[in-house]
Amino acid sequence: MRYFLQDRRLAISKTRLLAGLVLLATLLVFLYLIVRTVLFFTTDYLWHEKILALVLLFAEAFILIHTIGYFLNIFHSIAHSKGLKRIEQSLCELEDFPPVAIIVSSFKEPLHVVTDTLTCFYNLTYPNKYLYFLDDTRYDLPQDDPEKMRAYQKAIDAVCERIGVNLFRREWRGAKAGMINDFLDFVEGKEKKGFTFYPFEDKKKREKEKYIIVFDADMNPFPDFVQPLVAMMERNPRLAFVQTPQYYSNFEYNRVARASGLQQAIFYEYICEGKSIQDAMFCCGTNVIFRRQALMEVGGFDESSVTEDFATSLKFHAKGWGSAYMNKVCAFGMGPEDLGGYFRQQFRWALGTAGLFRKIAGAFLRDPSRLPFAKWWEYFLSGTHYFVGWVFLVMAYCPILYLFFGIPTYFARPEIYLLFFTPYITLSLSMFVGTFHQRGYKLKEVLQGILLNAITFPVYIMASALGVLGVKGTFVITPKGQSNVLPLSRLWPQLVTAVLSFGAFVWGLNRIYYEREPIGAISMNCFWSLYHFLILSAVLYFNHPEERN
Repeated sequence: MRYFLQDRRLAISKTRLLAGLVLLATLLVFLYLIVRTVLFFTTDYLWHEKILALVLLFAEAFILIHTIGYFLNIFHSIAHSKGLKRIEQSLCELEDFPPVAIIVSSFKEPLHVVTDTLTCFYNLTYPNKYLYFLDDTRYDLPQDDPEKMRAYQKAIDAVCERIGVNLFRREWRGAKAGMINDFLDFVEGKEKKGFTFYPFEDKKKREKEKYIIVFDADMNPFPDFVQPLVAMMERNPRLAFVQTPQYYSNFEYNRVARASGLQQAIFYEYICEGKSIQDAMFCCGTNVIFRRQALMEVGGFDESSVTEDFATSLKFHAKGWGSAYMNKVCAFGMGPEDLGGYFRQQFRWALGTAGLFRKIAGAFLRDPSRLPFAKWWEYFLSGTHYFVGWVFLVMAYCPILYLFFGIPTYFARPEIYLLFFTPYITLSLSMFVGTFHQRGYKLKEVLQGILLNAITFPVYIMASALGVLGVKGTFVITPKGQSNVLPLSRLWPQLVTAVLSFGAFVWGLNRIYYEREPIGAISMNCFWSLYHFLILSAVLYFNHPEERN
């Protein structure tokens, strides 16, 4: 008992220390942002320097605001860690088993991927489940071989019949969101034009499904996936959905899959826990359970965005429904296996999220009281996340401009910058690494996710620009089972920026040797140019994703 109490006191002390460090790091972020803003308004610039200085200030402010948001999520997660554990531990056995629809919408997914997923559906231990495969494949596209598509359709029919999964088809519209909405109408007894349904499951449905669980075609749930989620929904009737994390299993010999999975881990650990505690968690499209009543109340999934899950979450919260996150790996799937697939995935996510930011900003301006401030704050952070590509561009080219052309001249005063930047960046990085070490992640693993995110900046720039302009885009699946090497011409933004950064670094060393002054400013910008060169060089590492050892 004595040792138990000692361990408990030690755990409490560690929690309090970590919470205190989070608050201190947040205060240092605020202090640095204030100092940078004061420097901007008190320093004399030439007209062109004023423009660049303002752009750089906005870029730094973006980083600092998102850093504050991340630290606040860590703080919420730490402060409520006991409550989160109690929630998971209190998910007792269900006395009643309400009907649940297990669905997957698939667009031309490889047959072996579909087979694995449907087999996992069949093995789910929940007794009152109904299995549906929503075949969203278009068999009438002129560029496809008609004979191959007929063979694929017959193969899908055969797999569903053999495993015992109901098959649903209809005239194509609205991609995944449209397919699920048509399925919801089918559950309500409303059949639409072009509807076909094959009841391959060997049991009759006595009542409408109360809950709907949605998976991507490459996500394989563990047998006990359903019970704890239904228990959470039953205990809280105002929950619209409960999200669980995504876990990639194809990371062992693939650099892109491993790094993208670790990038997901950064999101699914503290960020999602913090959002959930504030009732601001948004849906991520797969491994999630929905209350059918809530979906019907908001009119189904939002079909105006390629990130229909994020857009629909805003509709739920605006209608007063709640959301939650359960940080337990309950399913595994496949991550993108080359840069081409990863870039396509990130482009789709960035395009939809940036497009939705227009709606978020508009809804806030029209009626700020519609949601609590905490939810607006979280939606603002999520909706602006993919503007990080522009931020990286600014941060990479400012040192280049200074070292080659001496612009802007206020970089010649690095002492104030270092005085406030050094404690902020030191504590921030220590907190970031330390909190993930506490969750069992190594520094090398976290850095891989950060590097893959950084080299994606041209994709984020293009997608966020189109999203703000209102371009909707089309849904494209992430390729499975291939690891192609992109031609270097496809990677020219990363490579050009890397070469310029290295050139600026060499030129800066030359200036230090011959000019001497201002040695502090030149040295600092040499450091940042070398830093960006090393980061962007990782594009060559990830472009050869397969590992043989």
